[in-house]
Amino acid sequence: MQHLVESIQTLYKHWKGRPAVSVDVLPQSGSERRYFRIHGEEETVIGTYGANVRENEVFIYFSEQFVKQQLAVPRILAVSADKLFYLQEDFGNISLLNRLESSGYNDEIYGLFKKSLAELARLQVEGSKVVNFEFCLTNSEFGKQAIMADLLYFKYYFLDALRKPYDKQKLIDDFEALSNYLTHTEYKYFMFRDFQSRNIMVPEDDSVHFIDYQGGMKGAPQYDVASMLWQARANLPEEWKSMLLEDYLDSLDKITGSQVDRITFRSQYYGYVLIRLLQVLGAYGFRGLFERKAQFLTSIPLALRNLRDFLTHQSIGIAVPEFRKVLNLCVADEIIEQFTPTQATADTPLVVSIHSFSYRRQIPPDDSGNGGGFVFDCRGILNPGRIDHMKTQTGRDKDVKEFLERQTRMPEFLNSVFDIVDISVEEYIKRGFGSLHVSFGCTGGQHRSVYAADALERHLRNKFKVKIELKHIEQELKNWKNPLPGQTA
Repeated sequence: MQHLVESIQTLYKHWKGRPAVSVDVLPQSGSERRYFRIHGEEETVIGTYGANVRENEVFIYFSEQFVKQQLAVPRILAVSADKLFYLQEDFGNISLLNRLESSGYNDEIYGLFKKSLAELARLQVEGSKVVNFEFCLTNSEFGKQAIMADLLYFKYYFLDALRKPYDKQKLIDDFEALSNYLTHTEYKYFMFRDFQSRNIMVPEDDSVHFIDYQGGMKGAPQYDVASMLWQARANLPEEWKSMLLEDYLDSLDKITGSQVDRITFRSQYYGYVLIRLLQVLGAYGFRGLFERKAQFLTSIPLALRNLRDFLTHQSIGIAVPEFRKVLNLCVADEIIEQFTPTQATADTPLVVSIHSFSYRRQIPPDDSGNGGGFVFDCRGILNPGRIDHMKTQTGRDKDVKEFLERQTRMPEFLNSVFDIVDISVEEYIKRGFGSLHVSFGCTGGQHRSVYAADALERHLRNKFKVKIELKHIEQELKNWKNPLPGQTA
């Protein structure tokens, strides 16, 4: 990580003519890109590192074209010679989703959604006038091939993981029919591809700005509207969905200078809603069921309830019997219950005690009197403490975390730990047990065990909402002048 920070600092100095005051490493999201907030003497900018040069080039190209049209995107300020790093305008760290979650469904938030859709319409129409779609990252157009890819993504990474019987050939035939139906759309503009409230930044002046549109291509405008209005995490009320769709169409009328055929638009809109809902389920399945990321696993029930709500109240305008049978299977109560984790409440007695320790000392005793629990030996993981600049660091320092995540089998190790511990936590919550003890040991109790203990704490909080007592024994024994934050939680 340090070499990334140094490269970002070098690019900033080359652009600004003087060094940065400081650089903050921002939390990593779903992608592999890394973001940095660079503090100058007068302003902040965002630094980005992306190992995929082609993806960087597309984002930079789109941004430069859109800025010419004064659209709601960041200005690109500087790009490194190897195109692995670039600087862009900073719109802060508050997204529209953050605003919704903190304020709720009120007039102010509705206004921000309406404003976002108006800016989306501008981006779609005006952006399509200046973009060369041959430069897109994957497909140049969201046509039959791309629609089929989204449907197959859902099939392979979610549906097939259910291990339920269905007629595979009939389903593929229905996929073909739906993709053919949606391909023949009346309108085609720039399609953002991942237009959701998480990708809309809202600074203090309540303006709206878009990020993460590098996957854009030519396509139906309905897809982006569906992505925003049917985002599972946002869970917008039905009345808002209907009203905001009308607001968007009004904005599209003004920008195009002609009346949109609303009957035609709506006839395919709900087909694109379904495509988007299934693409999201495929993504959650891949990230959650295959990559074992807890935040995506816990999102699956939200996405399934969203899909069930859609199937209950809307029609996609084409008969696809096997597809419909499969969708009804996915939203059955037993499937939603299967993916809904047992979660603790305020009355749940269970407390999970998590410790990191050094094998140079004794394994932490279980003071609850119950005995049992788990002790995991992290010494099979490569030791970052053997690398000079990380010797004095801990499993909470950026360089150590980066090393463990990218250069060791720690992620694989932790996935196995999560599978084992989850069984007990879920059962203990159901049975009203009061204590579970989990310890991670390594040579010095400083790097690997600290990282693993923190990772399990995050996982259990996200998935089960259970009470945690976290203790890094070796670090407390050292009695540092600056103790680790959050040693008990």
